[in-house]
Amino acid sequence: MNYTIENNILKLTVAEHGAEIKSLIRKCDNKEIMWQADAAFWGRTSPVLFPVVGSYYQKKSVYDGKTYEMGQHGFARDMDFALINQTDNKLTFELNSNDSTHEKYPFDFKLIITYIIEESTVKVCWNVENTDDRKMYFSIGAHPAFNVDLGTDYLRFEKAGEAVAAITANIIAGDGSGCLSDEKDNYELSDGILKMSDELFSKDALVIENQQADKVTILDKDKKPVLSVTCPTPLFGVWSPVAKHAPFVCIEPWYGRCDRVGFNQKLEEREYGNSLNPNETFDSEYDIILN
Repeated sequence: MNYTIENNILKLTVAEHGAEIKSLIRKCDNKEIMWQADAAFWGRTSPVLFPVVGSYYQKKSVYDGKTYEMGQHGFARDMDFALINQTDNKLTFELNSNDSTHEKYPFDFKLIITYIIEESTVKVCWNVENTDDRKMYFSIGAHPAFNVDLGTDYLRFEKAGEAVAAITANIIAGDGSGCLSDEKDNYELSDGILKMSDELFSKDALVIENQQADKVTILDKDKKPVLSVTCPTPLFGVWSPVAKHAPFVCIEPWYGRCDRVGFNQKLEEREYGNSLNPNETFDSEYDIILN
């Protein structure tokens, strides 16, 4: 089932399956902002990435002597959440661990995703609670896809309100593992601007670590802003499918990322991993801002 909230500027629709944004309409011109999940390119719109961002090395993790297998980006995106609160401007969804999650991931948890609309902004709030009796290890991230023209549109990177002069991106390995290589690409920017193209994504996602930017804006062919995504996270990804000339780009705030090729698979040693003691909670949010 889908749920919709709106104000005089935007209309937001979220599905209970995956607690995934399905539509974001700019009302002034009835423009659809979100990619509409055409499976010929990519059959999702804005999945929640939990309890792993990216891929485990060889799709496996090891904890307390036991091996767990889990696909890319975890299981939350493929599960039904429960709507636990709805107001005129807010939707809150909840997912709890169960027998099926224990087969892939050892911990008990509660995951709450809240969407709030305030004027031209969508706030996406994450709350992770460790309901287990031992320390819990996890990652969480976003994967929103926005309609663009790769042949004409741009990205602008900012840090603390200033244009970024250069970006260094780690590169996904070309071996099909979905894991990180040691390769890096460097991009010199003018006023923080990077032209989008098929070539830009010819090696898969750009993995941008070390808080190099905290806001990414999509610009149209005239370099006018369309929307911005805040990235108050340790790292983020920028992605469009390889060699498909897909009409969308994903801007992805992350607390965590894929393993490096050859990683030892120990869950508690993953780079950019997060942990919670029993009964502790993790809270964060990012914004999608229409211009």
